[in-house]
Amino acid sequence: MIYFEKVSEVYIRVFAEPDVEQNLSDFFKFRVPGYQFTPQYKARLWDGWIRLYDLHRKTLYAGLYNYLLEFCERNQYKIQFIPNKDFGTFKSTTTKEKAEIEQFVNLLNPHTKGNHIQVREYQLDAVTEAINQERILLLSPTASGKSLIIYSLLRWHLERDRKSIIIVPTTSLVEQLYSDFEDYSSADSQFNVNDYCQKLYSGFTREFSKSVLITTWQSIYKQPRAWFDQFNVVFGDEAHQFKAKSLTSVMEKMQNIRYRIGTTGTLDGKQVHRLVLEGLFGAVHKVTTTKELMDSNHLANLNIQCIVLKYSDEVRKARKNNTYQEEMDWLVMNDERNKFIRNLALATKGNSLVLFQYVEKHGKELYGQIVQKAKEGRKIFFVYGGTDTDQREEIRHITEAESDAIIVASYGTFSTGINIPSLENIIFASPTKSKIRNLQSIGRGLRLKDGKDECKIYDIADDLHWKSWKNHTLNHFLERVKIYSEEKFNYKVAEVNL
Repeated sequence: MIYFEKVSEVYIRVFAEPDVEQNLSDFFKFRVPGYQFTPQYKARLWDGWIRLYDLHRKTLYAGLYNYLLEFCERNQYKIQFIPNKDFGTFKSTTTKEKAEIEQFVNLLNPHTKGNHIQVREYQLDAVTEAINQERILLLSPTASGKSLIIYSLLRWHLERDRKSIIIVPTTSLVEQLYSDFEDYSSADSQFNVNDYCQKLYSGFTREFSKSVLITTWQSIYKQPRAWFDQFNVVFGDEAHQFKAKSLTSVMEKMQNIRYRIGTTGTLDGKQVHRLVLEGLFGAVHKVTTTKELMDSNHLANLNIQCIVLKYSDEVRKARKNNTYQEEMDWLVMNDERNKFIRNLALATKGNSLVLFQYVEKHGKELYGQIVQKAKEGRKIFFVYGGTDTDQREEIRHITEAESDAIIVASYGTFSTGINIPSLENIIFASPTKSKIRNLQSIGRGLRLKDGKDECKIYDIADDLHWKSWKNHTLNHFLERVKIYSEEKFNYKVAEVNL
């Protein structure tokens, strides 16, 4: 027999015979990818395992309850909930019918740019699931309307006098979400965003005086646990970034926040990453897919052109057995490669986004080359972590009014969450193997706009293999091709000799 009780909105306490608890610990332990390269492992300070069940405190993230049931069924254990003075039940058993929630959302009369929004069926399903489950991780790709789902849920909880905190990864997303809420509520005379919503990041007051706080995790992670007790609902937008230690510690401070909604377009495929997110928020609910949205004409069609740059035998032989960092340093400072990317960017038709990884070594060089060769009057922008929020917003708005602009931007600033429907071309100037970064970057160009029905992705890869040895970034490219196949994207591969 396994017994469990709810000790907070973060943890449940699970206890049984010692051998069963040990089995439970083994069931909830996972190797971290690349653990053997970490300083802690090399110093023998850590064995490379993440253990989600704490054998000493006997605690498990409350969001992993379904996995606990799976463990019990697999091992034929009975499980029993033990009520206590704080939690007489594990979760509410009251459910709302979809028809009631649909009526509520329709009464919000959401608009965008002056036009009424017809809420889609999958969005209503997501809102219904989130309300009934109370804690959930909504998996829904870029341009599926995550911000409208958040807005609908926010209004539902405001109707019940629940205060909400919305955590996003960047200051740009604070501004964008606030702006989206203003847009959605533009036809609702009963709801003024400024009356209900407050922004918090550098330069804004930390004194919370309204019903909704939209903030970055960097602005709140040093707050004491008691500070979070003023909230009833937490939204974690772009929740895939919540695996970082600082973000996890923020969520663990929310001992009394009952309603938890995470939203993300991508999970990285690593089991430990998914389990931590589900533990902090709740079980994954797949809202829709990019392919389904394209098939239903809710997204632009995707055309991926994979360009494999080929190097001479002399160059490939010289680069054999380079470390990853040595290879990256050589690639981003390779003049012929940068000229190719420059010429490709200048040859594109429509607004283009060039994404890079290293600011000093690569981004500034690409930007300088593109500006030098661009025709007079063509707008070229440079965005990186040092670009302030107001300037990023200004660039975003200017680009929306342009038809031939080029934005040279770091992955960290423009690969996630930024909404520029007029983007028609995206160039991956720096190679990456991250599934999340790859799919989020693609998502920047998939939003529809009048006159746009397609987005072109130029995936730049580098073939530096020598005989049986394959270079690091070529292996990463093969991983990206696997992702394109899994997502059922259309892609072609072409080779170019440098």
